[in-house]
Amino acid sequence: MERLADRVILVWGFKRSLLAIGAGAFAVLALPPFGFFAAMFLSFTLLVWLIDGAAASPESGLIGRLWPAFAVGWLFGFGYFVAGLWWLGHALLVDSEEFAWALPLAILGLPACLAIFYGLAVALARIFWSDGMGRIAALAAGFGLMEWLRSVILTGFPWNAIGYGLMPVPLMMQSAHVIGAMGVTALAVFVFSAPALVGTRQGARTGIALAVLLFAAHLGYGAYALYLAPRPAPLPEDKRPVVRLVQPDIDQAAKMDNDADRNAIFETHLKLSAEAPKNGGRKPNIIVWPETSIPFILTDNQDALTRIADTLDDDQILIAGAVRAEEMGPGTPVRYYNSIYVIDGRGQIIAASDKVHLVPFGEYLPFEDLLTEFGIQNVVEIPGGFSAAASRHLLALPGGLNLYPLICYEIIFPGEMTGDIKDANALLNLTNDAWFGMTPGPYQHFLQARVRAVETGLPLIRDANSGISALVNAHGEIIAGLDLGETGFIDATVDSFGEGFGTTYPHQTYFWLTEALLILIALISRGGFILGLN
Repeated sequence: MERLADRVILVWGFKRSLLAIGAGAFAVLALPPFGFFAAMFLSFTLLVWLIDGAAASPESGLIGRLWPAFAVGWLFGFGYFVAGLWWLGHALLVDSEEFAWALPLAILGLPACLAIFYGLAVALARIFWSDGMGRIAALAAGFGLMEWLRSVILTGFPWNAIGYGLMPVPLMMQSAHVIGAMGVTALAVFVFSAPALVGTRQGARTGIALAVLLFAAHLGYGAYALYLAPRPAPLPEDKRPVVRLVQPDIDQAAKMDNDADRNAIFETHLKLSAEAPKNGGRKPNIIVWPETSIPFILTDNQDALTRIADTLDDDQILIAGAVRAEEMGPGTPVRYYNSIYVIDGRGQIIAASDKVHLVPFGEYLPFEDLLTEFGIQNVVEIPGGFSAAASRHLLALPGGLNLYPLICYEIIFPGEMTGDIKDANALLNLTNDAWFGMTPGPYQHFLQARVRAVETGLPLIRDANSGISALVNAHGEIIAGLDLGETGFIDATVDSFGEGFGTTYPHQTYFWLTEALLILIALISRGGFILGLN
């Protein structure tokens, strides 16, 4: 182990760059659809050793001294994000004639930008670097801070935060209920980096012991939460709603074609909604369609509302994704919203909610006036793009059921779980992952949605056009679902509604306490290193 550490520390030039990129790419095996979390132990061990060897000239200024560490972190991040996000290019191939030119930007450009956060994480850690356990505490604190920044800067994009690599199954998700996904991320980096101490020996006994203790606590709390902790009392049998998740698996290109295709898409949803329950099951109380499943402006099409009323029984409810148009008056362009409608058995819209957190370049164009001059436009063909709602509010269903609506990738943001969520009975996530085909993207999206259920302590009702539709309980366990690429419907009974924290504020508090503790360990170790006490 020591010989291997020495070789990695001393590697230089092209080999060093290639090793850093490879270490980052290998870490992606911890993410869905693989879930091989042990891969990150190797990746972060190599990263620590590469940082050990990231030396600069003693005469260099602060930036010059930190540049080699930043470069190692950036290369690691570039490998991680290219291997983990290459599938984003699939969305551009839906309309390849229009957007194929942008493939390099999606596959290489975005990872290059995201990798800056990891470069900064490593550079920040290098300031507190020492020769013992403190250096992996510094690295954990640096990654924790930068993953948090990645979730908020320029509207944020916290996709595939490192902590998800330590949460492949429900047993390993439960810590997120206490410290949130960002808190898990910071501690995960510490645990994943601990084997590096064996190769350099200094602080190995204490560091490995602490990492083992953290990992054991992670698993132990998971076992407690799943098997020993009291759960909310189940609802009475006659009060348990049956939810039908409709997954039509419609090709995204077809949704963008002519009116005949759109009508066929609408009829497909109606047909799946009207089918009798399988195996003599109960009739569904709530039927759910995915994001933008209604392929036209519903309020302009009374016939469509009539068809929905004819399909539903009087006591059934349809929840469907649709584009909502809002007239702004003469001379003012119409505003379009990515929305959710709740429709009763008489074909009346009884509730609605608009998307708050839009996808840059997908649903709206940042710096629109400037970029349109260069011929850049949204991937979604909506005149002027979508507008964002000012705030999010609950969808109140008959019978007192309140759903917290999240459309598409809104569910990857822990910070979106605020406001009215304290009064919610369940999370609702409508999405259309057909944009990404049969790639790792939909699996990664689904894992992050399950972790939101664990964080909030609320069950999740998730419906996708193509993978992965599921009913998930408050512990991230899948009650019933349809896999990626599967066409049909699934009926599932909601037995209970969980007991949520209500907001992410406790998670944020524990995250910053975790960061403070890691920084304290790094400072003590750094001080001992400078004074020669280690």
